[in-house]
Amino acid sequence: MSSTPRASQTRRRPVGEVVLGVDTHRDAHVAAVLSVMGTVLATGEFPATAAGFRDLLKWARKRGTVRQAGVEGTGSYGASLSRYLLTQGIDVFDVNRMDRADRRLRGKSDPLDAQNAARAVLSGRTCARAKAGDGPVQIARMYKLMKASAVKARTQAINQLKSVLVTADPALREELAGLGNAELFRTCARFADMNSHEEADEESVLQATRITLSLLTHRIGQLSAQIRDVNDRLTRLVECHAAQLLDVVGIGPDTAVTLLITVGDNPERLDSEASFAALCGVSPVERSSGRRQYRRLNRGGDRQANAALHRIVFTRLRVDPRTQDYYERRIKEGKTRREIVRCLKRYAAREVFHLVKQLQPGPRS
Repeated sequence: MSSTPRASQTRRRPVGEVVLGVDTHRDAHVAAVLSVMGTVLATGEFPATAAGFRDLLKWARKRGTVRQAGVEGTGSYGASLSRYLLTQGIDVFDVNRMDRADRRLRGKSDPLDAQNAARAVLSGRTCARAKAGDGPVQIARMYKLMKASAVKARTQAINQLKSVLVTADPALREELAGLGNAELFRTCARFADMNSHEEADEESVLQATRITLSLLTHRIGQLSAQIRDVNDRLTRLVECHAAQLLDVVGIGPDTAVTLLITVGDNPERLDSEASFAALCGVSPVERSSGRRQYRRLNRGGDRQANAALHRIVFTRLRVDPRTQDYYERRIKEGKTRREIVRCLKRYAAREVFHLVKQLQPGPRS
């Protein structure tokens, strides 16, 4: 497919380095090339296809040497483009959308958004490097997505089954009352065999209720099997690529996968363990005034990673003597339980970061 830039604006060809900015969409991406002085050299639109990506980069390189690119939506519409640019040796930065107040002042269009993405890189306003998404972490991300969907569907099916029991025939309800989930599911699964032997010209409400309970039970069983299969795959993935994490107190396969997904396949995009802590939402946020020195809870960052660190800390508080001694010492110093937990989450983030940095390959060439 031909990908001639639309509404291209070209000025005198520069000599030297340029910066690429891209506003991504489902079917097409709008790109802008800026000089290091911030001058707009060209803008164009390219299809969101493999051929379109190649044409976009070839078009940008005609204006100068492309070493950096700012891309909106590197985790959604811009994911494929970001991976392509990374394979071509270009540093890709994830650019957030402009806030509404700025858009009201400056206006909104795809070329403007592409130019603003490039300016965000030039000014240093954006420093978050895009995830590579081409290694074991991307595999884990796919499995994690599947597991979350299956768990949600299974929970919904269990709730539906129990809501059917609420309005069921009293005799059937009394038959199933007091059973645990495992025994309840086994009993409901046998209803299918009972109903297959019943022949009637017209179904009764009781028969329809039994069939519904049986079908829901089979759905729950299928989803449970899928969840077990995905859990086994995730466990093997962690054991193969990040086994050292499983040796740390409080970290199991599910927690390890969550933290690996946060880091991504290219951990070199995180400059330090402090940047990883900020990404997980466990870095302290200053809130001091006058003589009062205070740090509040960080409500930003990846909340899944934050929850994983929270699980690590509370597991250690139950089973780890070192963590328990630290907790008692800080309590005697006058710290609150909430403040101590925040400190422990920060320490856990530092430990995880250094382990992951050892496990992952070095910077890309």
